[in-house]
Amino acid sequence: MTTHLFHDWPDSPHRNDHVCFGFILTFSVPIMATNLFLERCLFMSNQKQQKPTLTGQRFKTRKRDEKERFDPTQFQESIVQGLNQTGTDLEAVAKFLDSSGAKLDYRRYAETLFDILVAGGMLAPGGALSDDMTRTHFCLFTAPEDVKTMKAYAQVFNKLIRRYKYLEKGFEEEIKKLLLFLKGFSESERNKLAMLTGILLANGNLSALILSSLFNENLVKEGLSPAFAVMLFKSWISEKDINSVAASLRKVGIDSRLMELFPVNKRSSDYFSKYFTDAGLKELSDLAHNQRSLGTRKELQKEIQEQMSQGISFKEIIAYGREEIKKSSISEQKMIGIMWTSVMSSVEWNKKEELVTEQAIKHLKQHSPLLKAFTTQGLSELTLLLRVQEYCYDNIHFMKTFQKIVLLLYKVNVVSEEAVLKWYTEAHLAKGKSVFLEQMKKFVEWLKNAEEESESEEETDED
Repeated sequence: MTTHLFHDWPDSPHRNDHVCFGFILTFSVPIMATNLFLERCLFMSNQKQQKPTLTGQRFKTRKRDEKERFDPTQFQESIVQGLNQTGTDLEAVAKFLDSSGAKLDYRRYAETLFDILVAGGMLAPGGALSDDMTRTHFCLFTAPEDVKTMKAYAQVFNKLIRRYKYLEKGFEEEIKKLLLFLKGFSESERNKLAMLTGILLANGNLSALILSSLFNENLVKEGLSPAFAVMLFKSWISEKDINSVAASLRKVGIDSRLMELFPVNKRSSDYFSKYFTDAGLKELSDLAHNQRSLGTRKELQKEIQEQMSQGISFKEIIAYGREEIKKSSISEQKMIGIMWTSVMSSVEWNKKEELVTEQAIKHLKQHSPLLKAFTTQGLSELTLLLRVQEYCYDNIHFMKTFQKIVLLLYKVNVVSEEAVLKWYTEAHLAKGKSVFLEQMKKFVEWLKNAEEESESEEETDED
């Protein structure tokens, strides 16, 4: 057995270290065992030189504690105090709300904030004001019931939500809730809320999806839903035209549900039409009628396409179409539009522009009896030309095919010379106007020359 000091160890990488481990015994053992022994010695040395660490106790906040800290009392007192100071000056109210957002937690207490601005205090379920809370008399429900004041309040909400964008979703949820509470409000309060909601819908501050609250069974049963809808739509339509209102309703699928404002035993077209017409909202009545007609036309088109796919004769399809015109009070102009769409949807078109023209001419020539049957009026002919123009514009492979389609329809007596000239001179659509007019230029010139020659021949015969 041999003894060495650590720093005297031959060829040791730690020979110059200033740490002494005492004596190390060496035996005639494998080198791996010796290396393992050295590594353990170094590990023990490093443990003696541990770095200082920070110590402390970490607390976890429990969800139960967070809920307990939710207390809107102080928030409400601050808002109420500010509104009492600003009074009826809505410009001052808007400025107060703008500046208070930096100090008060609007995100946490959004519902409380909107309750106060609308009703003067926090609302209990059902729409009654909470008895144990501070209130203000300066709010929407205590304001004068006129359009000017409601527009001013709409501006207050608009400025607030534009300044604090995160309130947008909470505001929509608040309006949905308020609509469900209609029974708990007075008639005047309901009227003010309806006028305000209509203005906000017109301004784009709300989605028309909030109207789904009016389909609540209890509100419908009490007759509150249609009465509220009358005030709301009058306010909305006074700010925007009926087409804009229809587009907003259609976007969220509410346009097809308006009948649900009434109890099941009153959900008829006649009752709906009379109710809103008598209330001075014929535009809404017409909108619903058009919506029902659209549904009918879609079903009709689906049926005609089904008949074509089954190989039913043109004679039977024409008879079916004429019967539907009488039964559903559909005009011939609507029917020719349905027939055109059905004919063009009954085939899979070639994607190559040079081949689709030939395919289209062959297909339309074959189905021309269906189009001819529903173009007995000049207006129907013009309607068909417009549908052809629209189709060729929307389907880019047909852009160069327009003139050839019109020429075919003229040759097979589906459209007349008068209809073509009227379309060319004044009745065409803006879609692809320059392209299609250029295509039709030579054909129109030929028609005009033929017409002049015909008139000249008639004069000669008279002489």
